[in-house]
Amino acid sequence: MSSQAQTQPTQTAPLPEYRSILLAVDSSDHANRGTSEAVALASIWQSDLTAAHVYAAKLHDVRFRQMEGGLPEQFREEQELERQRDVHDDLITRGLSIITDSYLDQAERESREQNIELRRRSLEGKNYRELVNETNSGNYDLLVIGALGLGAVKSSRLGTVCQRVSRRSEIDTLVIKEPQRSIANGPIVVAVDGSAKSYGGLLTALSLAQQWQVPVKVISAFDPYYHYVAFNRIAGVLSEEAGKVFRFQEQEKLHEEIIDSGLAKIYQGHLDVAKQVAADQGVEIETTLLDGKPNDVIDRYLKREKPSLLIIGKLGIHADEGLDIGGNAEALLNDCDCAILLSQREYQPPVEKIAAVTTSWTHEAETRMNRVPSFVRNMARMAILRYAQERGHTVITESIVEEATAQLMPGHAEDAMTEIVEAYDKGELKRKLNAEEAIRWNDDAKALLLTIDNLSLRGNLSMRAEKKARSEGKRQVTIHHLQTFLDDPSQHSSGAASSAYGHPPSTTQADEAAPSNLHWQAAALARLMRVPEGFMRDAAKQRIEDYARAQGLSEVSLQTAEAGLAEARKAMEAQMQGDKQPAASLPEKKKSACPFAHLAQPAKPIKQEEKKPNLNWSDQAQQSMNSVPAGFCREMTVRAAETIATQRGLEQIDSDFIQQVITTFKQGSSQVSESMPWDETARERIARAPNMVRGMLVQEIEGWARREGHERVDTRAVNAVKQVWTERGVFHLDPNDSRNQ
Repeated sequence: MSSQAQTQPTQTAPLPEYRSILLAVDSSDHANRGTSEAVALASIWQSDLTAAHVYAAKLHDVRFRQMEGGLPEQFREEQELERQRDVHDDLITRGLSIITDSYLDQAERESREQNIELRRRSLEGKNYRELVNETNSGNYDLLVIGALGLGAVKSSRLGTVCQRVSRRSEIDTLVIKEPQRSIANGPIVVAVDGSAKSYGGLLTALSLAQQWQVPVKVISAFDPYYHYVAFNRIAGVLSEEAGKVFRFQEQEKLHEEIIDSGLAKIYQGHLDVAKQVAADQGVEIETTLLDGKPNDVIDRYLKREKPSLLIIGKLGIHADEGLDIGGNAEALLNDCDCAILLSQREYQPPVEKIAAVTTSWTHEAETRMNRVPSFVRNMARMAILRYAQERGHTVITESIVEEATAQLMPGHAEDAMTEIVEAYDKGELKRKLNAEEAIRWNDDAKALLLTIDNLSLRGNLSMRAEKKARSEGKRQVTIHHLQTFLDDPSQHSSGAASSAYGHPPSTTQADEAAPSNLHWQAAALARLMRVPEGFMRDAAKQRIEDYARAQGLSEVSLQTAEAGLAEARKAMEAQMQGDKQPAASLPEKKKSACPFAHLAQPAKPIKQEEKKPNLNWSDQAQQSMNSVPAGFCREMTVRAAETIATQRGLEQIDSDFIQQVITTFKQGSSQVSESMPWDETARERIARAPNMVRGMLVQEIEGWARREGHERVDTRAVNAVKQVWTERGVFHLDPNDSRNQ
């Protein structure tokens, strides 16, 4: 592992809290323990607590009608049968309602003792389905449910309701398995595999451990035996000729000497990262690396350590899209003896924290990086580390450095960086002048220089004057050398140019730029180097950073730099025309609700006829777009990307830009939940839509339904909206939505 990897200070991740808890109750032993745990958790953070019970009155009604054929003869006369139906319906409806109220009363009494207000939810319908709908309503961040209900028998380990709800839950789910034991007794065991959900579960464990003052034990499991078994099985069926092609002995040696040891290093790395994350929070943890079938060795570890709570990511590092629960999580949900928390929260440790324990550099790669100027080397190293981490590399070679450079920097940016590197290699960026080479200023030149108020411009002109003196073979700057640039019309109009980039021509205390706390990517820095050196570059840098801060960004990418420069060009144009035609004041623009609106808002809206730009798509951008499901989802994403690119004045769409659009879609959708009733069939119609757009579909369909006077969303509404989308070719259907103008 490279000892030269340098990191920048990173902000410690805040420990999570549960702000709204949903509790499933049925007065079973497991549910009663769940009530105690939910109340205790709500007491820690003063969380909202809701108890829910589902009863199935309609199911009993159907069953009674099915049994009517077996009733005694005297009850089968039509009048008597109708009377019995009414009696049964009344008794069942009122009886089940009374039972539900009793369950909720029991939970409310316990919560009242801890001064926690309890909200009550009586749900009617199929038990698991109604509980899932309530869980995923967007109102909660934790579900507490007993592993077994009132229907449990001696051999039962996991009830069907718990199993079905746990699979479908979209929030953290705490499953109670030991009715006689509190989860706060400890210790807490956390399983990590490098996935964001496992690290999210680690933060939850640290948060609970600080509250309960119990130890945290972190484990990671890998299976080095699988390939040995598989290879021997393969060897038994290969022909002699096939064996020569397969080169069995070489393959087996490769796995034993390289791959198995590599797996151990990777999973030990996950534990080392967990230690660093815990240390940042001031918590000391115990780590253990397990080898074997993960769910099996973890279960045996739990039986030996006897924790009160296991926390595991609901999905692991190898999960694919559409999977509802990982194989190891599902097996442990069924087999483990202690309570289990299926974590849905995600946390990705900073790339430098992961790289410090999982990534190494070859000598050739280090040599290549040493040629990068020191003032951008850390930034370039972090960019390459991110690139390697995203693609699963743990050893960075020279070829990966070259590949990352080609991907992260377009041609012109790479050329600019090459010039910087060449200048650095020649010593032009780091060479210090000796006493004989130093340039002196005479008093008259100094006095003239001090008449320039703008500090940035003063520094620029002083360097130009020194360069001119040096080119003439002089060792002293005179008025002649400085006056040349003061008489230059382009410099004479520096006030306009400077203010166009966001700085007034007169100097104030504010003119002295404050230290930047923004991280500049290598490609963005290379783009800045193309701006003429001096006040224009300084002003451009300030404009770009102001733009980045206005967008809430902590890092300056190439796209951000281009957008900031576009703002600067518009400001300059406005400055040039300011004396001719004062700009009319514009009404404040209403903040857009579009999930990707903030990408486009800084630029002017385009006209309808401009919505088919002639943009160039890079090969990598097209490949990124192929990850979006074909059909309307992909068409909508393409249209949105091209619209935003046109508004930004971009001529080419690259993969970084596409990933930014897709990420914003996902973030926007995750913030949207249903705000009006939906028929189950209508909900199923959009359930197949990818997560990245499902929330936006809900928002647009509900908006259309309200405008049409509907009180709920049914299948006809979904079909009608899809038809409108197809006919109009636009996604936002509100006629007053400025985004469609």
